[in-house]
Amino acid sequence: MKTFHWSSLGAAASMVAVLFSTAWLMPAPSGTSVAQASFSPQDAASTVLSQESEIFSADALAAIDEFASADDLASMETASGPEDGGLDYDLSAVLEGSAGVPRVKFVSLPGNMAEIRETEERKAVFFKTVLPLVLQVNEQIVEDRSRLWGLQAQKQTGSKINALDRLWLAAMADRYRTRRGDIGALLRHHDMVPPSLALAQAATESAWGTSRFVREGNAMFGEWTFVSDHKGIVPSGRESGKSHRVRAFDSLYDSVQSYITNLNKHRAYKEFRAMRAEMRAKGQPVSGSRLANTLHRYSERGAVYVSELHAIISGNELELLDGARLSQNGGFEPVI
Repeated sequence: MKTFHWSSLGAAASMVAVLFSTAWLMPAPSGTSVAQASFSPQDAASTVLSQESEIFSADALAAIDEFASADDLASMETASGPEDGGLDYDLSAVLEGSAGVPRVKFVSLPGNMAEIRETEERKAVFFKTVLPLVLQVNEQIVEDRSRLWGLQAQKQTGSKINALDRLWLAAMADRYRTRRGDIGALLRHHDMVPPSLALAQAATESAWGTSRFVREGNAMFGEWTFVSDHKGIVPSGRESGKSHRVRAFDSLYDSVQSYITNLNKHRAYKEFRAMRAEMRAKGQPVSGSRLANTLHRYSERGAVYVSELHAIISGNELELLDGARLSQNGGFEPVI
């Protein structure tokens, strides 16, 4: 794969706040799932996960029949793109540390992704759209981890934890199904995902933003759902008797947030979380390339899938983006 050319491119005082925070932290309702899923060739390979799972991941790269033609894309309204100004930032400057990534939130990928014939240009649009979203989700997680560390210090010194923090900890424990009061377990679960890994998985799962699932439902990471309350898209050629759908989202940000929660929560990715915690304990950078080695259960393709992630990360020098930071200037600006 050709190396990518970057130059081408407080407090809540009221009970309302408490209830809102609790509702946000509680997990989605569980649905019935199966131990193993198998796609027909036209729907691509899928993950093999445990019986407790709510969502599964399916590779979109091989789902050729799910892709739209250029004519189909031309008839769709472009929800975001370079003309909106949100993509008008210099990745070279971000890599050098002389500029931050803008705090923009794209509702969806540009509808004409498949029409961008120049590979490097298409990659640039894809990375520059997804990177701010990953950084925003990670930023909130970092803030939560700081709060967790502070509460753990309070416990160790025997200080009393206030009611609001106790409620927050209980909701977090329920979210990750950990024992209440075990802040160490929460710190192992609730942690960031390196942008390099998130970008690589987004690229392969959405076929660089051209799959039917990402176009119709912002399904960036091909997650499966069996929960009736979830929005979803029925894969073409789904076997008779199967009930899974590809989970759909109102925005790309929601898709990124769900993906990171999946890696942080599902028991299939216990190895991923253990390696990340080990890196933390040793004071090592959290490496997307190394963590990719633990995701052989994300796809039925196993080792081949992991090799593909490595190729995308190294071929596009994505680990250089693990040091990217959000801009400290300007407010949060949704881009539609």
